[in-house]
Amino acid sequence: MNSTKHNTHSDKAGAPNYRVTALYKFVTLPKPVMYRDGLLEICKANQVMGTILLAQEGINGTIAGSKDGIEAVLNWLRGHEPFSELDYKDSWAHEAPFYRMKVRMKKEIVTLGVEGIDPSKQAGTYVKPEDWNDLIAREDVIVVDTRNDYEVAIGTFKGAENPETTSFRELPKWVEEKLDAKPDTKIAMFCTGGIRCEKSTALLRTRGYDNVFHLKGGILKYLEHVPQEESLWEGECFVFDQRVSVKHDLEPGDYDMCHGCRMPIREEDKLHPNFAEGISCHHCHDNMSDSQRARYAERQKQIDLAKARNENHIAADVQAAKQAKLAKKEQQRKRSREG
Repeated sequence: MNSTKHNTHSDKAGAPNYRVTALYKFVTLPKPVMYRDGLLEICKANQVMGTILLAQEGINGTIAGSKDGIEAVLNWLRGHEPFSELDYKDSWAHEAPFYRMKVRMKKEIVTLGVEGIDPSKQAGTYVKPEDWNDLIAREDVIVVDTRNDYEVAIGTFKGAENPETTSFRELPKWVEEKLDAKPDTKIAMFCTGGIRCEKSTALLRTRGYDNVFHLKGGILKYLEHVPQEESLWEGECFVFDQRVSVKHDLEPGDYDMCHGCRMPIREEDKLHPNFAEGISCHHCHDNMSDSQRARYAERQKQIDLAKARNENHIAADVQAAKQAKLAKKEQQRKRSREG
């Protein structure tokens, strides 16, 4: 059985010492592969874990490690001209959000599936978090949440439109078929960290919309900089790591994650008859085969055994993420067929 000792940076009772950094930059990289090996090497040398994507349109990723370890990676990136003005956001966690370090080559750093989109040249107007409330409170502004439906379900800005997408690739179809707006309409778009709304505004500009705006730094920057008493945010913000969700000041949220389908769930959801720890929840129970359920049950058994020995069962956790991703894709395909 493959398991390793889990060296935590801090106890949960103390200050969280895992620095979690979300980073991206739209920039033309004619040969993105030339950065892959050096980036992987600097991350591993500093015990930084996570995933970074490289494509001809730029870089995108989330990594975690010690404060100094992350800084070493950022300094390496800043030392290369294309990444000298890299956009990144920090938050903190008590436990390691990731157990592996991967640097992957992709066609897009965030998949929209539309040719000819160049956010580095076509993106809309940045709006700072402290100016966002004034913009979205205006009656002549349409506010669009560019995230997926399961993210919107646990929190969004007051009055925002939900395109009800199951993947970012579905947004262009929503724009073509359901965005009810004239070419000169003011449209404000937002997402978790800024990358999807930056690409979304570029899409809208290619479709003839000129008055498009996006929240600089995304929801995470807004929750970090705007006081809760002044906030127009309602709920929590879904994040793609072990924290599942965050609140204002980027405090850890109240959501857990179903390891069967990766949907965010609350403690009351665990009381549902279809919930089984590490196996299923009410979102995925009816879409799961007996063989899947058996595999998930065995995986959970190994995770429980590892925890009892105060070890981290990395292999089981990685397999859980892969299987859950496949299950979520199948659910998305099913909803698309039904829709």
